[in-house]
Amino acid sequence: MTQTIGELLETAADRALPVVQGIDDGQLGGPTPCAEYDVRALLNHLFLVVVNFQALAARQDVDFGQEPDFVADGDWRGRFREETARLVEAWSVPGVEEGTTGQMGLPARTVGLMVLGDLTVHAWDLARATGGDFVPEPSVLDEVGPGLAEMAPQAREMKVFGEPFPVPGTATAFERLLAVTGRDPGWTPGGPAGASGG
Repeated sequence: MTQTIGELLETAADRALPVVQGIDDGQLGGPTPCAEYDVRALLNHLFLVVVNFQALAARQDVDFGQEPDFVADGDWRGRFREETARLVEAWSVPGVEEGTTGQMGLPARTVGLMVLGDLTVHAWDLARATGGDFVPEPSVLDEVGPGLAEMAPQAREMKVFGEPFPVPGTATAFERLLAVTGRDPGWTPGGPAGASGG
């Protein structure tokens, strides 16, 4: 049986939260697999995604042009936990996956899969950047993998994803998903420059 976006987001959040909670303030200036973001900027981006996709669930307009500094708040880890819980709640409302939402009028479930993908991929980015561990839940990967692969050509046109990263045939499903977004699944903070696309 297909899981709801709310159930999937709850599962993804359970894996992402320990990564965010484990980030030390001294690591905020470090590089990430998204070349244009340091750890602080990527946290702020993920915060914005989590907040804006609550609004999209409620069929409200959002502005991704604003990038507030959520990390300036002393208890940003607690705030991230609260906002993520609100995200799960917003996408668990009965009927939330019906119809369309957002300026592009996309099917609501597709929009839900977008935030699920962001939460999953950026949790990996942050874990890789700060020495944390992150492995997505298989049920989340089963939904996000095909969804992101389908959206990838449009995402590249919009400069959201980089060019696909070449991976061997032995790559895992998650490594293939990372590669579709333009990431090097083997990226390390001391290695070559990060991927394009955030």
